[in-house]
Amino acid sequence: MTDTANPGTELVSQYATQVSDDLDRNTKEQERLTAEIAALQEQLATLQRDHSVLVNIRQALAGTAELVGAALPSPRTETTGTAEAESAEAPEAESDGGSTRGKKTRAKKSAPAQRRTAKKAPAGKASAKSPAKAKKAGAPTLGELILGVLTEQSEPRSAAEVAAALNEAHPERPVKTTVTRNTLEGLVAKNQVQRTKQGTSVFYTAPVASASAGTSGPEAGADQGE
Repeated sequence: MTDTANPGTELVSQYATQVSDDLDRNTKEQERLTAEIAALQEQLATLQRDHSVLVNIRQALAGTAELVGAALPSPRTETTGTAEAESAEAPEAESDGGSTRGKKTRAKKSAPAQRRTAKKAPAGKASAKSPAKAKKAGAPTLGELILGVLTEQSEPRSAAEVAAALNEAHPERPVKTTVTRNTLEGLVAKNQVQRTKQGTSVFYTAPVASASAGTSGPEAGADQGE
């Protein structure tokens, strides 16, 4: 009986020891948390007191700022004094710098004229480029120039040869082969130029009868070609 009861007694003793240890740890933990809570409460109370002090200081500073602002002189008074000082100095500036203002006024008046000239400049530049294509007053037409080339040549010439001769004789009026061919065909339709065909090539010659009067009236055909 004694041997059988010993193991149970030992187990109970172990549980009792463990429970006692757990109770001790629980008690110590409670004491630690209680101390921390007390410290936190004290910190909270300190922060609340500081908050009240800071609020009072801010209110006091706001009242002081209002008093200082009321005691300062009005900005309008300073502005008026400055304006009077400037008006007192104005006659001297006018007497000393009258010529300078006159120069500035003339410069401002001339500025719009310069802008108008600058705006008109692109049109002038465009007109400087266009004379190569536009016909000048009294200048010979393309048909007249072609008749002049064919009259000087004793042999038939193709449209490309005529265009090359025109570009060489009149570099200021460059002309393309297609434009030359169209003008030649217009002269052929008016019987002012003769056309002959050799194989697949077409050649043009000035009629003998129109050699002396070839430049009398080809303007209509030349205008169509151009």
